[in-house]
Amino acid sequence: MKRLSFPSAMCVAGVAAVAMTLATGTARAEGMSVSSSAFADSGLLPAVHAGLGECGGKNVSPPIEWKNLPQATRSVVVTMKDPDGAKGGGVVHWVAYNIPATVSSLAAGAGNETSQQVTVGKNVSGAMAYRGACPPVGDTPHHYIITVTATDIEPGRLPAGLDANGLSAALAGHTLNGSTIVARYGR
Repeated sequence: MKRLSFPSAMCVAGVAAVAMTLATGTARAEGMSVSSSAFADSGLLPAVHAGLGECGGKNVSPPIEWKNLPQATRSVVVTMKDPDGAKGGGVVHWVAYNIPATVSSLAAGAGNETSQQVTVGKNVSGAMAYRGACPPVGDTPHHYIITVTATDIEPGRLPAGLDANGLSAALAGHTLNGSTIVARYGR
């Protein structure tokens, strides 16, 4: 049996450790990520983030945090869509853009209206505001997909009043990466 020198043995051990790590699924590059202090991914959306009145909430946009933006990021876009809404046709609850890349989070309620740090676009009803979750009574809890997209567009360059379709058209060829988190809400 041939004995390996110390440096060779360390190299073999390192390769074995990397192979083991890859096999267990724990090694991956630090990619862009999204989280919320209000709910876990695929967890229940707290009622405060639901719509007003019969929807059971206060219509407050949820807190969202993102990490590891691509180096060339100039601005960030946040959207919240319910693919289960409108009987499977989907509903856009939140469109927020022109967020500088130096910003790494929006506090609860910060996405409700336009400010120096965020331009709020039109939701499904045409209002330039966050629209809280409000699935029909008795439906299986709906999924609310919050997507954070890194772009190479300078903050403030996109015009006010964009809806989801207008924003998608404006972002064509300008997205760098994106990440999502999902909340569920039923009543």
